[in-house]
Amino acid sequence: MSAHLTHPTPYPDVNVVLHMLLSSVQPILGNYFIGMYLYGSLASGDFDPERSDMDFVVVTADALPDEMVPVLEAMHARMTASGLKWATKLEGSYIPQHALRRYDPTDAPCPQINEGSFYVARHESDWVIQRHTLREHGVVVAGPVPQTLIDPVQPNDLQRAVLGILCEWWAPMLHAKRPARLQSSEYQAYAILTMCRALYTLQHGIVVSKPVAARWAQETLGEQWAALIERALAWRHDAPLDEFNETLDFIRYTLERGQQADSAGRRAFEPLLCVEEG
Repeated sequence: MSAHLTHPTPYPDVNVVLHMLLSSVQPILGNYFIGMYLYGSLASGDFDPERSDMDFVVVTADALPDEMVPVLEAMHARMTASGLKWATKLEGSYIPQHALRRYDPTDAPCPQINEGSFYVARHESDWVIQRHTLREHGVVVAGPVPQTLIDPVQPNDLQRAVLGILCEWWAPMLHAKRPARLQSSEYQAYAILTMCRALYTLQHGIVVSKPVAARWAQETLGEQWAALIERALAWRHDAPLDEFNETLDFIRYTLERGQQADSAGRRAFEPLLCVEEG
């Protein structure tokens, strides 16, 4: 079997797209190219071919010249149009190495791709968690080991990041009449399992895969949520989930647990806490 079909992941069709991406990116970036890495589910151990994305980072020597950005965009458009399944599931960023070392919300925007949509934007607080996953579990496609590029992320920083994500992204869904994303079964399953992982990190100060966090939540949170979590774990594209109200309740519960964590003495979280109104 060709080596590129077995590296860097156990999934040959994923590896074909990754090697296509690498062989396309390196000539465009030239001396700006430092390395390419996988994070997210491909690194944390909960990759699911039925519903996962391919999360990647390309590390660059510095911010890319403006003229390189449209060339990258055109390259990604060609890949998206290639007809390869996983080419449409790429989700990644082109990050200067100085910005990767530690999270700073004031860093300049960088090129990003999300399932065919190419844009330039700043990273949000979830990148504290992504950097941790990349540093501790990242898969090297090319380049030096990620520990040489990223400072250690402390448990308190991970917990603050989780609270930031809950406030920035999930809390607004509680105030919308019927948030569009949560209409889909896929996003309901994603939300439920994401809440499990958020609760695990708030409790333990570490990040684990969604299945690990979900099993912990089933054992820890009791019968009230166990069946809902089981349905989210078992969900597949050919089966509707239809747990809209229960998903909102679980998001609300997770936010309340975050607020309780602060009131129990984690005062460092206080600036990031959001309190539901109404």
